[in-house]
Amino acid sequence: MKYKSVTVTARGGPEVLQIIEHDLRLPGAGEIRIRVLATTVCQDDVACRIGNRPFLPDIPFTPGYAVIGDVEKIGDEVKGFAAGDRVGALTNTGGYAEYIYLKPDQLVKVPNELDSAEAVTLMLNYLTAYQCLHRVAGVKQGDRILIIGASGGVGTAFLQLGQVAGLKTYGLASSRKHAVLAGHGATPIDYSSQDFVEFIHDAEPEGLDYVFNGMDEKYFERGLQVLKRGGTFIHYGGPLNRRGFFLLILKLVFYSTLPNGKSIKGYGTHRQDFSTFKQDWEILVSLLSEGRIKPIIAKQFPILAAAEANRFYEEGNFSGNIVLVATRPDADTIY
Repeated sequence: MKYKSVTVTARGGPEVLQIIEHDLRLPGAGEIRIRVLATTVCQDDVACRIGNRPFLPDIPFTPGYAVIGDVEKIGDEVKGFAAGDRVGALTNTGGYAEYIYLKPDQLVKVPNELDSAEAVTLMLNYLTAYQCLHRVAGVKQGDRILIIGASGGVGTAFLQLGQVAGLKTYGLASSRKHAVLAGHGATPIDYSSQDFVEFIHDAEPEGLDYVFNGMDEKYFERGLQVLKRGGTFIHYGGPLNRRGFFLLILKLVFYSTLPNGKSIKGYGTHRQDFSTFKQDWEILVSLLSEGRIKPIIAKQFPILAAAEANRFYEEGNFSGNIVLVATRPDADTIY
């Protein structure tokens, strides 16, 4: 039997994503074969395809940072999982495929009754927002925050989790996306027509408790200006290259040593303990099951239409998440 993946065959635009056929093998010892039901399209997928990251996967590679899927077969020595289990994982690569092979210690069980397209957003986007809010910042009810880049997959996760935590939220986004922000209780600020520093100073003269930045490092200086003394700027966006990586480290150190009582912290999933992922995924699954969060799915594409999905993502004319989903084996309809 065969299965297909969508693989990056060279650095470049969406056209370098090619459908490749593979042998569907049995899982090896300590390995699980998973039928992928959903995977997200995220900024790292695009950046690694183009080459805008300091540490890049070798060509060829299959993008796909997070997956939800069903366990189909388990290899020898696998314990705690069985065929039919629904699982989620943070994969970094490999998700743009009909099947993926993973180790048990990479997986968390997910209730079968959850919508796969919604559940997969918990694996990266909601995890990032939750850990920034609660593990890095340690927010408490009533805290005042600014989200820079508030309309994307992670940004809308911040909006919803901020509501759950009882935060007073401001968000930067283009004007056509302001309805999404306002609908989640945030005060929207337009990138192009409003000076967010002036806006925040007028609205919050004492300053904000936290600023969360998923955009360019150019927001560091102005983001610090809207913080109160003792406030924290948290950056979770990836640098474009190795030079940018080292400059980012220098900025984090430099701005945290200034005598203004303010600090900068960085967040990346690659630096976190997997045990915290499991703990926080359980919380996020509960919030989704209870209807306290509702991921915004801007559009779904079949997994093998990943190139089209990447083009749509790069156009940026959406709010929320872009998700690739499996099609039925005997039809063109999406699960």
